[in-house]
Amino acid sequence: MSVTAVPLQPVKRAYKVWLWIGVLAAVLLAAGLAWVGTRAQVVARGSNEQFLAWNKGQAGVHTTASGLQYQVLKPGTGATPADQDGVSLTIRGNLRDGSEFQPTAPMRFQVGQPMIPGFTEGVKLMRKGSHYRFWLPPSLGYGAEAGAQGPGSELADKILIFDVQMSDLVPAAVIQQMMMQQMMQQQRAPGGAAPGAGAAPGAGAVPGAE
Repeated sequence: MSVTAVPLQPVKRAYKVWLWIGVLAAVLLAAGLAWVGTRAQVVARGSNEQFLAWNKGQAGVHTTASGLQYQVLKPGTGATPADQDGVSLTIRGNLRDGSEFQPTAPMRFQVGQPMIPGFTEGVKLMRKGSHYRFWLPPSLGYGAEAGAQGPGSELADKILIFDVQMSDLVPAAVIQQMMMQQMMQQQRAPGGAAPGAGAAPGAGAVPGAE
């Protein structure tokens, strides 16, 4: 008894193309899932060094010579602040796990006042109207205050993530002029302090910040 062979039809070229597209899509999907898994592990459980190395390669993130990482979320206009310039900010601080250590709040200060170094460095990069995000390694955050005791001590080994918006910048010369005018008004007011009798406004105070 003979068996009649049934000739197989050759696979059409279009079918081969779709087959390879399906294989490629499956490979890309697997790679994407693996990347998401790796990212989640680095963000949640990786060391500070691993996180900063990973974050350094993310789109729009820049790293300064000191190790500060920042991202420009909205560019501003005008000059960047120098020491003794006054800035008006809105700030918010988070940790890597998303927990908030600094609720959203307004902040006014003169650049050069005692601050954690990474924050001052970051603010000096900003312009009026800008919105930045900073990632401060411990050495530029509360870890810079070796042996410090106080509210920031429990954050000494943490990466600090700040969202900062700058709404105003007042040059140091303008602040000095405003302070002189305030002193003169106080001296001229009835019952005001005699010249030289009163203490000057606290160093670094921005007029109207009270």
